[in-house]
Amino acid sequence: MTNERDGSGTDESPSRTARLRTTHADADAVAAALRPDNTDSIEMVVEGNTLVTTITRETTGGLQSTVDDTVVNLTVADAVIDTARTHNI
Repeated sequence: MTNERDGSGTDESPSRTARLRTTHADADAVAAALRPDNTDSIEMVVEGNTLVTTITRETTGGLQSTVDDTVVNLTVADAVIDTARTHNI
């Protein structure tokens, strides 16, 4: 049976993808803080002080939830790392 949405010949929905580009004082540390929680749907690449996070999910709702969670996690990791550096912890 052909999928009418993408003509792929399968009944699977095409995946949805979001790419987040965030800048950090220490992008390597932020990426390292988040990697343990990453699933197969999340890929992170550090490019200098930029962290490029690509999220691929099968549904729009799943993509939105994962993006929301990732943005919160990025914000918290960045703040914790910045606080630790500022206060020499």
